[in-house]
Amino acid sequence: MRFPGFTEEWEVKKFSEYIKLFRGSSPRPIVNFVTKDKNGVNWIKIGDTKNANNSIINNVEEKITIEGARKSRKVTSGELILANSMSFGKVYQLSIDGCIYDGWFVLREYENYFEKSFLLQLLNSDYLQKQYKRLSAGGIVQNISSEIVYETILIRPSFQEQQKIASFLSLIDERIQTQIKIIEQLKTLIKGLHQKLFFLQTPNVKLKDCVSCHSSSLTEAEILNETGIYPIFGATGIISCSGNYQIDEDAIMIIKDGSGVGKVQYGTGEFSVIGTLNYLTVKSDVNLKYIFFCLKFFNFEKYKVGSGIPHIYFKDYGEALIYCPSLDEQNKIEKLLSSIDEKINLENTLLQKLKDQKKHLLQNLFI
Repeated sequence: MRFPGFTEEWEVKKFSEYIKLFRGSSPRPIVNFVTKDKNGVNWIKIGDTKNANNSIINNVEEKITIEGARKSRKVTSGELILANSMSFGKVYQLSIDGCIYDGWFVLREYENYFEKSFLLQLLNSDYLQKQYKRLSAGGIVQNISSEIVYETILIRPSFQEQQKIASFLSLIDERIQTQIKIIEQLKTLIKGLHQKLFFLQTPNVKLKDCVSCHSSSLTEAEILNETGIYPIFGATGIISCSGNYQIDEDAIMIIKDGSGVGKVQYGTGEFSVIGTLNYLTVKSDVNLKYIFFCLKFFNFEKYKVGSGIPHIYFKDYGEALIYCPSLDEQNKIEKLLSSIDEKINLENTLLQKLKDQKKHLLQNLFI
């Protein structure tokens, strides 16, 4: 796919012919150089990417001393760094100065060939990710060496076309970021309302008096080859479908063991759950969806047991006191929170469409 007015063939060469990589380094032992001094040097690690905004790193969790910085690789705001471990070749742009450890490469001496924002899009596309995997013998890439990166093939349009492509993709990125902010604002709203409507009220009913708890003996191994129209839920949502079902009424599904213990989902119609979930069904004079919202931000921490894999048991958390007003009031609260929840789902769907749109464009641009 090309923009109108551009017909010149794109140049195709190895990464090594366009860009030089410089690996980061760590002062050792690092614990001797980490500092809380506000005048310390930003210590940029892979973990700092969790707060990156649109592939831009603008803050870090730790700093190192001036002495530590002398033993590391200094980088400056505006530079591009490539993760050689954990993030599988993901590239970020810095908006801060600092130092990088050996989990990063910094990219330099490419300015005569690439416009920075275009290069950032190119290097983060599936076009490059597929090459990393192929050059790593088709396995899951855990670490990417400079040799692997240098062997990848890059495509280079003219600077004018690079700017056109980057500008267009940036518009989509801005729309994606706006969509993310909309979703975050809605989540903040529903969490605030939840605090006000549930936790700031006086608990008056035990959870076990509102719902009944049921278990399942279904295992993931049993559903590997299942097909049908009835969904089967696991910890992450629908994991398969079957020709049969266990449950034919609304139910709250709750993870009873593992890392996601206490996370809830809501099921309607006819469906099944695997054994890592319990499901709760409603008793009389209770709005089950109200209980779902009550449990969505419920703190299960004090009910967890087990030194290895955490577990929760209904016999324990069922004794918890929750705020449960009249059925009429429950219905009003549930209607309000459901409307926001549905809005969040719609906005998430739109966000996914935008991401799919960008992925499709990248696949057609960088073939």
